[in-house]
Parts: sequence; structure tokens; C-alpha cells
Amino acid sequence: MNFSAIIDYDDDYIQPLIISSLQKRLPSSTFELKDSIDTCTPASAVLQFRDYESIDFQHAVSNPQSLVNAYIIRKALIRKHYLSNTVSNWITKHPETPLKGHVKASVDFELDYAEFLDDALVEAFELRESFEKNEGKEPQDREWWILKPGMSDRGQGIRLFSTEEELQEIFEEWEAENPSDSDDDGETSDTEDARNHEREGDGIITSHLRHFVAQPYIHPPLLLEPSITDHGPRKFHIRTYVLAVGALKVYVHKPMLALFAAQPYSPPWEADSADALRAHLTNTCLQGSDIREGSVNQFWSLTRPQNAPEDWKDAVWSQICDTTGALFEAAARGMMIHFQPIPNAFEMFGLDFMVDEDLNTWLLEVNAFPDFKQTGDDLKGIVEGFFEDVVDLAIKPFFGLGKAAVGGNERSKQVLDIDLGRR
Repeated sequence: MNFSAIIDYDDDYIQPLIISSLQKRLPSSTFELKDSIDTCTPASAVLQFRDYESIDFQHAVSNPQSLVNAYIIRKALIRKHYLSNTVSNWITKHPETPLKGHVKASVDFELDYAEFLDDALVEAFELRESFEKNEGKEPQDREWWILKPGMSDRGQGIRLFSTEEELQEIFEEWEAENPSDSDDDGETSDTEDARNHEREGDGIITSHLRHFVAQPYIHPPLLLEPSITDHGPRKFHIRTYVLAVGALKVYVHKPMLALFAAQPYSPPWEADSADALRAHLTNTCLQGSDIREGSVNQFWSLTRPQNAPEDWKDAVWSQICDTTGALFEAAARGMMIHFQPIPNAFEMFGLDFMVDEDLNTWLLEVNAFPDFKQTGDDLKGIVEGFFEDVVDLAIKPFFGLGKAAVGGNERSKQVLDIDLGRR
């Protein structure tokens, strides 16, 4: 089936990669680039590969031959407070799930004003128990937590705390800097909302100051040397690109990134300033160009940690695949209101994982419309390969131009294949 392709991805790094992937993996006679839906023949086969806000979902819903590059609803995965509920609900019903051993139990709560923190924590039993256990202990003996605004992205607003007093100080600081909080109800477009209302500093969004997630801090993390030398062992996280197709197949892209913190690691009780947080925050979006160089590495090129088995990277890869498959099934079957895969859509996600000192792998978060640009020019081939797999696994099968290989291919492993009964 020939189709019209509307490629309108507002990113100079990505737009050329989408077009080149189509041209490389498909005969030129099978598709024609168009500027808009209006220039396409009515009821014709159409591919929309665009920013979330630009996708004509109405056209996709009314035209089964229209394929779009995002699901309309996927809050169950990409909003941190929804993700917490997705995981906890699934673990309760399926205690054997891999999620139980690879996702830290999070606490989500809502707070409009710092003075109401006590009320907000009434049902946050885990946090209150932790505060009680930490009472009277030295900082190095406490259980530490990491606070994340539920609707933020790119590492914005992350803070560390171990007591209720420290948590209170965080909110009072934000309130002092943002005296007129937004009354956003959290029902804005279901994409990374960090593009709206950003202020200077750490990039906190006023509309984010309502939903929060507190996660147990993973300590001690696995520390490795990045590609830059003589800077000391650093904390890192793994960025994994994931493709979800239709309703529902899920593929994990094997070429992965290791994103390192800007400074050598120090324990959380030494993070007494925004600058000290650089040892803990591995999101390169927060790093200036002067310190970002060498912070993004290929996962499969990392050196072997001391005392780790030769196949440690294979073990991490296996955990990532098992966790990803279980997570998407949990969202699709357990949170059907907040994650609605449809047959004529696919979506690319960026999943972040942390590895601890014992080589256990933990899911941190799920990002829609991930920031591919952080991959950089040196590792651009990873993104190019991923987009070529998107064509092979999502676009070609939909338009009848080829079948996706069973189980995926050498670069992308299929980790989930379920039929949600949606046609």
C-alpha cells in the first residue's frame, strides 16, 4: 500500500533522521512527502510523524489507514505519579511480576502550599515511617529519598531529603521563588509539559508544584569512569529506547546509552547545595556544555566493574527487557483508562534505569518524546538505527510493505506481544 507521509517533528536533530530512515528502508515509490493532511487524498493511507501537539488524532480515529506516532492517552507510563500507581497496583495483583524486584516502591502525594505538608502526608505511610526511623540518627545512617515533581521532565526539580524538616524546607524554598502557583489540573496535553511556563534557575514549572513522587534513593549505586579521564568514579543511568506498536507489541532497542553525572559521586548526605546535586543527577540536560563532554557513553562499551562477572552487561540487559515488558503489560491491562494503545499508532519512549552496586537494575521513569538530541553527534548512529527499526517494525507492517520479524531483530528485541482486542 502506498501512503502519504507528513513529517513535522520540531527538532533539527530528529527531522532529518526520520526522512532518511524512510528513504533508506522503503522504496521511494511507496510514499510521498506531504505538508499537511489537507494536501492528502481523502481516505488515503497517511503517516503522521509529528510532535504530539501537532498530530491530527481526529483524522487517525476516523481513518483506519492513518498511522500516527503517538498514543492519545499514556499517562499511566509518562506521569510519575500515575506510573507509581501503575506499578503498585500490578504488583498487588501479580506478586510474581518482575516489577517487584526492579521498581522501588514510590510514594505519591499532592500539595498546593508548603504549609499543608502535614495534611498531604497523612496517607503517605511509607514516608512517615521512614521519618520516624530516621529521627535522631546521623545523616549517614538515615534512609534517603529523592523527590520529583510528578509532571516534570529532564531532571527538573529533583531534590534529596531524609526528614520531614528537610522536605518542608524544599517546598518553602519553591514557594518563596514562585509566590503565584498555577492551578493547573494536570489535564494539559499528554506530553512532556516542560515546554510551558518554564522559569529560570532549575527549571521548575509552576504547574508542576502539585503532584509529587518520593522514591527511595538507590544507594550505593554502581559507579564507573565515563569516557573522560581522571575525574573519578561517577553515578550513571541507562537510557533505553523503546518502541510500542499497535495494541500491543513492545520492542527494546539493544544499543543503549550510559549518561553520567557531572561530578564524581558523593553520598546524598553531602548534597547540601544545588551544586552538590551534580554528583547525583545523571540527566545531561542539566549539564552545561562545558561539563557535558564525555558524559554520554555507549552502554555496551562500559568497562567491567571490579569483582563483577564478565557477563554483567548481559545480566543488566536481561533485567531491562523483563522489566519493560512487564511494565507495558501492567499499564495496558491494569490502567486501561490511562494507557490506551490503538492499532493505528506507535510510540517511541525513553526509559531510564539505574544499576546499584549489586548489579540490580531499577526503573526510574518513562519519557514520551524523549530528548534524542542528548545522544549527541558522536553516538548519533544509535538514534539512526532506532528510527530505521521504527520503520521496519511499525511503519512497513502497517502499510503492508513487509512483516516485522518474529521476536524483533538484531537491534530491537520484542519483549511483549499481547492482543488487547482493539481493531
